[in-house]
Formats: sequence, C-alpha cells, structure tokens
Amino acid sequence: MEGLLLSMHVLAGIVLVGGSAVAASLFPRYAPVTTSVAVSTTSTAAAGAPVDPRSETSEGRNRAVAVAMHRITRGYGILGIVVPVVGIALALVQGRMGEIWINISMILTAGAGGLLALQIYPRQRDALAAPDDGRQLRALSMLAGIYNLLWATVVVLMIVRPGAYR
Repeated sequence: MEGLLLSMHVLAGIVLVGGSAVAASLFPRYAPVTTSVAVSTTSTAAAGAPVDPRSETSEGRNRAVAVAMHRITRGYGILGIVVPVVGIALALVQGRMGEIWINISMILTAGAGGLLALQIYPRQRDALAAPDDGRQLRALSMLAGIYNLLWATVVVLMIVRPGAYR
C-alpha cells in the first residue's frame, strides 16, 4: 500500500504540480500587452510558418498560447489536489503525521494552492480580458516564481525530512 501511495504522490506531483508550475511561469511570456506591434507577414512567411497578425507580435507573444497556459494552470491546479490528498494518506499509513517536515509541507502546499487559486489564475484571466502595458504580467511572473519556490521548498523537505522520527 505504501509503495502505491508513494508512487501516486510522486507521479501526481511531477505531472500535475509540475504542469501547473510551468504553465503559470510561461503565461506572462505569451500573454498580450497593449504596447505590442504585430509582426510583418513577410518576416514570418519567409520562415515558412503560418501567419496570424492578430495573435503574434514582435516579442513572440501569442494569445492562443497564453490561453492554453491559462487552461493548463486551471486544469492541472484543480487536479493537483490529488498530491496533498495522497500525501496525507501516505503520511497516515506511515504514521508520520506528527513529524515537523510533514506539517510544514502541508502548510506550504496550502499556501501554494491558495496562491494559485486566489491570485495567479484570476490575474491570468484579467490579463487576457484586459491587456495592459505589461505591469500585470510582471506581477504574475513574480507570483509564479513564489509558487514555484513554495513547491521547491516542499520537495526539499520531502527529501531532507528534518525532524523525521526514523
């Protein structure tokens, strides 16, 4: 049972948390800004790529990619609830719920989930609905960095396990 729970926990963490972290980080790179200038069709056509001047800009911004990153952030973020649920089940099976690294990891995980649900996802939605000069995208980049840092800290705690009983 432990092996199955641990496998599910690690795989869900890699796929779901990793996916939401990458999507949240990439969103600001592709989201539209108001100061963008569309790419000329000759430079893109020369490369052999299809041209859509409404979605692509000289900075490589692409609204369709930003929308995809926004959907991935939401979908993987929702499915990511599997990670702490299975992690708690694993900690209960192993009798580790009282260990400090588990408790700190749960707090950081709740913080990361709250950050994603209450700040990152809504701000992505707002950035798509009403692009600005890039100010909201810089804030989103910072929040995505904090989100990733929280998860990196949880991973380190899972490896180092400070205060573990065994």
